[in-house]
Amino acid sequence: MKIDHIFIFSSNSGVEADELVKFGLSEGSSRIHPGQGTTNRKFYFENFFLEILWVQNQVEIQKERTKPTKLWERSNFKNNEYLPFGLCLINDEDSELIFTNSSTYQPVYFLDGKAIDYITEPQLPWIFRLPYKGYKIEINEPLVHPKKLKKLTKTTFRTPIVNELTESIQKLSGGTINFLKSNEVDLILEFDDAKSNQEIRFENLSLTLQY
Repeated sequence: MKIDHIFIFSSNSGVEADELVKFGLSEGSSRIHPGQGTTNRKFYFENFFLEILWVQNQVEIQKERTKPTKLWERSNFKNNEYLPFGLCLINDEDSELIFTNSSTYQPVYFLDGKAIDYITEPQLPWIFRLPYKGYKIEINEPLVHPKKLKKLTKTTFRTPIVNELTESIQKLSGGTINFLKSNEVDLILEFDDAKSNQEIRFENLSLTLQY
């Protein structure tokens, strides 16, 4: 299963991304999601991008269109059981197995009929795929980083409910995407097979980078 991008909800209007820049990542573009009430800061790599996401319009994110997604609840992860993460899979034949019984969300920033498939479980990431097939290569985004991280090679979510994974999510787990049972919520991103045998922890994002 291939990853398009991963988001982490910020509890401080994206300020946490400054730590990633200080570490040695080159920041890419940002955007507002009209009608959804969120905005972001992004970091691009050769095979995916990392998105720091936060709410900039509390009214929009709680409207009827967006409410079923539970993104509002996820953005308030410090006050509930929701994980702050989102996992976007590339829309291809492999991901069909994951989204057979998923919900759909039609954002206003996509054309009618171009809906997002998603699965929302509080103690799992918001698992979703975009309506466009394949991976979009971003030619205008910075892919070279002072810290020289290039490719994501493994993703691990630490979550309390691994033993309760649905059949479809079990199909997702293993290989380059893993779910580990833990009392601590954490996202571990391994780059370039961790050849340097180094890691750094960003506590404010519940994020560990291995490289």
